[in-house]
Amino acid sequence: MTAATWKPHVTHGELDTTDREELPESVYAFPKQRKEPLTDAAHVRNALARFDQVTDVSDSDRDLAFANIKKAARHFGITIEENDWHQLGKKAHTKN
Repeated sequence: MTAATWKPHVTHGELDTTDREELPESVYAFPKQRKEPLTDAAHVRNALARFDQVTDVSDSDRDLAFANIKKAARHFGITIEENDWHQLGKKAHTKN
């Protein structure tokens, strides 16, 4: 099991390009690639919905990203029904 690296950040809501550049790697689902920021519940849901659309990442990157998404989801009160990133696809399932 991959340990999550995600940490909460004070920036929430809509992020423009300059805001994204200022975010630490620890707020991204894919920290090395700086893809899928997880700064609020809406971004967590978006990362789940787009998980299978992220390109140029390895399976180990996806393991880390899923661990980060799960940690961020718990923080923001989102229940994820999937237990593994392989279960994510066109219809990711969340509650709340």
